[in-house]
Amino acid sequence: MVKKYVIAFDQGTTSTRTIVFDVKGNIVSISQKELNQYYPQSGWVEHDALEIYNDQLETFMQAVSHSGIDPKEIASVGITNQRETTVVWDRKTGKPIHKAIVWLDKRTTGICKDLEAKSLAGYIKKNTGLVIDSYFSGTKLKWILDNVEGAQEKAKAGQLMFGTIDSWLIYKFTNGTKHVTDHTNASRTLIYNIKTLEWDKKLLKALNIPQSLLPKVQTSSSDFGTIDYKGIKIPIYGVAGDQQASLFGQGGFEAGIAKSTYGTGCFILSNTGAKHVKSKKGLLTTLTCSLENEPINYALEGSVFAGGASIQWLRDRMKVIDNASETEAICNSIPPLKNVYVVPAFAGLGAPHWDGKAKGSVFGLTLDTGREHLIKATVNALAYQTKDVIGAMEKDCGEKISTLKVDGGATANNYLMQFQSDLLNVNVDRPKMIEVTAFGAALLAGIKAGIWTKNDISIIRKIDTVFSPNMDEKTRKKSYKGWKKAIKRTKGN
Repeated sequence: MVKKYVIAFDQGTTSTRTIVFDVKGNIVSISQKELNQYYPQSGWVEHDALEIYNDQLETFMQAVSHSGIDPKEIASVGITNQRETTVVWDRKTGKPIHKAIVWLDKRTTGICKDLEAKSLAGYIKKNTGLVIDSYFSGTKLKWILDNVEGAQEKAKAGQLMFGTIDSWLIYKFTNGTKHVTDHTNASRTLIYNIKTLEWDKKLLKALNIPQSLLPKVQTSSSDFGTIDYKGIKIPIYGVAGDQQASLFGQGGFEAGIAKSTYGTGCFILSNTGAKHVKSKKGLLTTLTCSLENEPINYALEGSVFAGGASIQWLRDRMKVIDNASETEAICNSIPPLKNVYVVPAFAGLGAPHWDGKAKGSVFGLTLDTGREHLIKATVNALAYQTKDVIGAMEKDCGEKISTLKVDGGATANNYLMQFQSDLLNVNVDRPKMIEVTAFGAALLAGIKAGIWTKNDISIIRKIDTVFSPNMDEKTRKKSYKGWKKAIKRTKGN
């Protein structure tokens, strides 16, 4: 039977989804389930790993059933996942020994301080491309080993397995036959050397992590095992962390291509090719999606903590809008702002500032300032924060970006996309199909299955709108200068 379809598992922080794509990259069906969040203490965030697997299985079966396709027509499955979220399970029983610790979780701050006290910050930056932060998986893994009774002894005896969500799903869907991950997810653990492409023995020793726990690392488009679906064998041929999958889905497999995903936060990645750029501007260096028999590529990444979350704040806490979709018309209803700025540092400032003590601020209020000005300034902040990161990338790389490719929910706001283009003074390219992260995973799986080549991405990916800059240089400079002044005043020093 002809293979006509590729399936993407898209396991995110707030939901678990399965999307069926046809050979032209069109969506045939989607099934989604909201994921329960667990907050056992302030600053702690957990997921139930078994629940994640069961939800993924349920959405998989529903998506295939609703699509009406014959499962024998499925060429392969690709997996994209929330990165850094950590699962440890028993090698014998296959059951997690603790709830999954989510990337947002802050409980490992003390472990991070210990790493800093051991003067490992420079080594970590140079070899993993990351900074010492509770964001990454390595310290979460150590916390589980140190705090679950008997875990350290079991780990040393080779009785435990560690994985990010991709590894966990692969293990479960292949009936425990595969313990693997890909380059993109490994590069977010704080214990993987992105220069040698090996687990880093020095960091494993510093965190007291036995290497026997760790999955085998392989290229993002390769054989990750087989799913037995009602007696039909379906291969898993693609795996990538969500942000790298999005970059790949945008066609960002060559140096110089940058993308921004506007979600709860904003994630900006720029492919630097074979060049391992060590950022001097507060960015992370990470691995891009890798293909078999092709050289490894690197990317610079900057994370903005409050993107869409600041629009949710307007809706849920400030009660000044009922729906995010209202913001476009409101922004267009008043003239350009002159001196009003909202700095949404609700969880501190991310890249390139990295100031955890900063608090959200509003500047430039007068008696003339109204609801519309507050809303417009908050929307503008998404573009300003993205410009901060892009500017840092350009300084690190020594060259300007030519186009910014965008995806995520907030890209539906035409005002925001135009303002982003104006601020950056480059074209902003929005695709028709905004499920770019899942599409990236599907592409990786489809390439290995022989459905597509990477050169097909530019044909399959259809442009919706290209926003071109329409702001004079004097206005652009003045507006950004005001933002930088607001950022300076917001910082927690």
